[in-house]
Amino acid sequence: MDDKPPIDFYFDFSSPYGYLGAELIEALAQRHGRRVDWHPMLLGIVFRQTGALPLTQVPVKGPYAVRDFARSARFHGTAYRMPPVFPIAGQAPSRVMLWAKRRDPADGVRLAQALYRAYFVDGRDIAQPDVAAEVAGAHGFDAAAARAAIDDPAIKDALKAEVERAIAAGVFGSPFFIVDGEPFWGVDRFDQMDRWLGSGGF
Repeated sequence: MDDKPPIDFYFDFSSPYGYLGAELIEALAQRHGRRVDWHPMLLGIVFRQTGALPLTQVPVKGPYAVRDFARSARFHGTAYRMPPVFPIAGQAPSRVMLWAKRRDPADGVRLAQALYRAYFVDGRDIAQPDVAAEVAGAHGFDAAAARAAIDDPAIKDALKAEVERAIAAGVFGSPFFIVDGEPFWGVDRFDQMDRWLGSGGF
């Protein structure tokens, strides 16, 4: 598996589709002998570059998006509840995830999935630093160290670098995947990505 390039997975913790991508991408990658490199990013900064808005704030499209979030989760058999606070700023969970990823990439994945589930299943406001740290503590991490990481200048810089990397790579949404240089945006591109990984392109 290690001799093949990883799938780059860019996501925002406020993105319902990003949450679904986080639940699905590892299984897809494993079927094709690939690793996944998880990259938290901040859609708010990307939206300032593209002029876009969160889907729920777009006239006409907003009510459809809320319906589609839940329908897509049901389609994929994934637990989901629209959070009471939406959207949220992703700095706190992103920094905690990067702190865990620095310890061990597998820890980063595990914590990212836990944070996503805390938000999109349990309705917890993971934008609050104390909440993000509590989620980390509940999943085997040092909660005090996780809380300190949110304010750590080095971790803040690491997140800024991830956002810059995402913009440089042409990322404009969440989830966004790059497979051997080929970009795929959205959970609805999983079938295409599956075939691409299996055939080497089409």
